[in-house]
Amino acid sequence: MAEELPVFTAEDLKAYDGKEGRSAYIAYKDAVYDVTESKMWKNGAHMKRHSAGQDLTNELSDAPHAEEVFERFPKVGVFRREEAEAEEESHIPAFLERFFARHPFFERHPHPLTVHFPVAFFVAVPIFSILFLLTDLRAFELTAFYLTGAGALMSLVAIPTGFLTWWVNYMSRPMKPVLIKIVLSIVLFVVGVIAFVWRLAEPDVMLNLTGINVVYLILHIALAGIVTVIGWYGGILTMPLPEKEKK
Repeated sequence: MAEELPVFTAEDLKAYDGKEGRSAYIAYKDAVYDVTESKMWKNGAHMKRHSAGQDLTNELSDAPHAEEVFERFPKVGVFRREEAEAEEESHIPAFLERFFARHPFFERHPHPLTVHFPVAFFVAVPIFSILFLLTDLRAFELTAFYLTGAGALMSLVAIPTGFLTWWVNYMSRPMKPVLIKIVLSIVLFVVGVIAFVWRLAEPDVMLNLTGINVVYLILHIALAGIVTVIGWYGGILTMPLPEKEKK
């Protein structure tokens, strides 16, 4: 007769965080696995993102592997979720859960996919503006104009998908990186629209960078700076810094 495995709650699991010589256990669905011997879980941390001593069920869809990876590790227990945890997981409407079950791509990836477009466009805007100033080739200035419009347009896609990701995967918790990203994304969109409309109304603004027109070039440079900060905080969410780097 097979030996009955012990039952772990989330509180029990915290004692197996893999730090200071402790064993590293993780929970997935209704099972608890021992990953202590894995080099990928050294000191209880995996890819500087996931920590041992936790339930990782909701985080697997963000990983580059399927659940078969758990078959490599010894199953050491049964995981039992508390009622509060079950309620927390049910914040998504049933119809949306069914949609995500059929199309898992939309649960995690719309924002990481769409956000790269405004990032690339807005970073390139001041580059082409400066190339125009150095070469006097009007094609560079025109490219900067088009990129500004494209960046603002794609922001209208990236921002809503960001809110979707925040709601679905983080339950809209008031996390500092997310709140900073929200504020700066709105600022970025406004600055992009102002620069685009300005150039639309005054096609020769870059030909006469004197007086107030200097602000137009400053707006272009600001676009790259703002979007870089947004990208930095997005990176912190997906690949958190080690504790020593946060201090």
